[in-house]
Amino acid sequence: MKIITIAILLLATLANAQTVEKKKDSLGGVLEEVIIIAAKKNKIETDMKMAVSVDEFLASSDNISFIKRGAYAWEPLLNNMSTERSLVTIDGMHVFGACTDKMDPVTSYVESNNLSDIDIKSGQEGSLHGATVAGSIDLKRKSTAFTIGENYKGAYQTGFEFNNKQFFNLANSSYSSEKLVVDGSISNRKASNYSDGNNDEVQHSQFEKLNASLGVAYKTSDLSSVRVDAIFDRAKNVGFPALPMDLSLSRALITSVTYKQFFEKGIVKVWDTKVYFNAIEHYMDDTTRPENLVHMDMPGWSTTYGLVSKVNLQKGNLSSEVQLNAYNNLSIAEMRMYPQDRSERTMFAYSWPWVTTTYAGLSISNLWDISDTSQLSFGGSLGVNYNYSKYVEFNWIFHPGTPQEKTRFLPSLNTSYHLNVGDFNFSVGGGYGHRAPSVSEGYGYYIYNSFDRYDYIGNPDLKNEISYEVNASTGFENEKGSINAKVNYFYIQNYIIGRILSLGSPMNYQSVGVKGYTSLDYATLFNFSLNTKYNILENLHWKGTLTYARGLDDNKKNLPFIRPLSYQTSLHFSHKNFGFGTALNGDFKQNNYSPEYGEDETPSYKNFNISADYTFYINNYKTVFQVGAENLFNEYYSTYADWGNIPRMGRNIFTSLKINF
Repeated sequence: MKIITIAILLLATLANAQTVEKKKDSLGGVLEEVIIIAAKKNKIETDMKMAVSVDEFLASSDNISFIKRGAYAWEPLLNNMSTERSLVTIDGMHVFGACTDKMDPVTSYVESNNLSDIDIKSGQEGSLHGATVAGSIDLKRKSTAFTIGENYKGAYQTGFEFNNKQFFNLANSSYSSEKLVVDGSISNRKASNYSDGNNDEVQHSQFEKLNASLGVAYKTSDLSSVRVDAIFDRAKNVGFPALPMDLSLSRALITSVTYKQFFEKGIVKVWDTKVYFNAIEHYMDDTTRPENLVHMDMPGWSTTYGLVSKVNLQKGNLSSEVQLNAYNNLSIAEMRMYPQDRSERTMFAYSWPWVTTTYAGLSISNLWDISDTSQLSFGGSLGVNYNYSKYVEFNWIFHPGTPQEKTRFLPSLNTSYHLNVGDFNFSVGGGYGHRAPSVSEGYGYYIYNSFDRYDYIGNPDLKNEISYEVNASTGFENEKGSINAKVNYFYIQNYIIGRILSLGSPMNYQSVGVKGYTSLDYATLFNFSLNTKYNILENLHWKGTLTYARGLDDNKKNLPFIRPLSYQTSLHFSHKNFGFGTALNGDFKQNNYSPEYGEDETPSYKNFNISADYTFYINNYKTVFQVGAENLFNEYYSTYADWGNIPRMGRNIFTSLKINF
């Protein structure tokens, strides 16, 4: 409650501080025009399914895959790299999960109905938001533009999924006028255990989630505005069948105040500054697992204060964005062990020993239009990362004398050249960047990994990871269709990964040993994707995607969680008010697995989906009804990224009804 009170006072103070003198309305339409252009975003849905979760929408991207430990809160892998190597932000704000098992990625704290777009950048192109190796995923919230006259818009969506008995309700609305904008959304999802392709119930796969957001913008002058945003998210009774414990409660409060100033003259076009605060609490326990011989609770807390200030510049054919990022995060996680009698506690330790991370970085991204057919983009960043561990004695057990604080410098450079020749396009680029070890990699203490069944120990003296990247793409597009091929290659020095330690004994009775985070000399990672579209008829469209990846360590052994050859293909047909779609996706056999990190060979699988929708009007309100089936043939399978080989959901019939007003 204290945190919430402080946040409200902070927002109120900043909102008052950003008030500026009102000018004459001689440029009344300028601000509105710019904002409307910026607010035009893609819908967070797919051709096959309207009511997708954020995870399901991201899964449709060719460079994002997921580690799944259940039906909720999937861990996104960008360019086949874990979340430590990527940046996931909400409107540029840094949010850090509070779970040492990574059961609360940033994507789990938003919903599809309060997002307008998701901006994915690969490799060092994503360094605008901070230090990264894999790239960045920026979740952009809905932001309605100011309008002449009063306008009201909204939507309500409800539906049911039969396999796990999931019932959901999603609602959002907006009010806009010349001076004031209000955006609001609320959603609720509740699901029971799902059944696999053998019609067996997968225990501990239920979840319940509530998400609400509110944004208020006020036009302080013809060319400036201030906006206050807040997101509240609560998940409870979330089961994770691949883990020895579940989530009893998770709560997040994500707030920000933004001041935006447009400029009519000069090279400075827009100045946008945001201050933000977010607090997350996450309680993992095994009270629903009476079979465990020793019970354990794993609560965690993460609190972040931050600033994002960016300026957009343009002169002639050169446009630039200069961005300042700064944040302070405190991460705390505990382990509490109990015998069968939970009234007695037998062990306590900090798995994150009150670790403070302070970061400040300045980045620049430039786009030079060399000609009508060619562009050069280039940029870079320099960041300073400072860590402080309050209870450093936990680190001294395995790393005696290690310093309590650590400062690192994180530079980054990137460039790419784009060329269009008729219907063809080409690009080539490269990047160089550093990243600091994550809190777990640097300061983690006995973090149990149920995938390979080892307890993991952090090392504060790890070197920065250093990434060297090259990328290229080529494509062809005309009125009938398109084909695009992309490839990238990463050479990563000081690649951080867990290796078995000769000292120490496991703390968790299910562990087989202890691993410490260490740096390999290097690792390599290759990614390839091929995307095709073809308009067979005016109302019949085909899409196809093929992806392949290969990851090796310095001994030419396989890296874990590298996706095998995979494919997606779909057909979509529309006629008047009817729409019909089919899709097939799957992976080939995972031959390049890593037994050292707990992986085994996973067989190939194929997943066939189908859906149909009908659009009609109720009192002039556009309404869409959809029905479909996922895994239509009820195939039993698990993939390379399913933690502990938990089976995926079997046949799932879904329905959805959406009304726009």
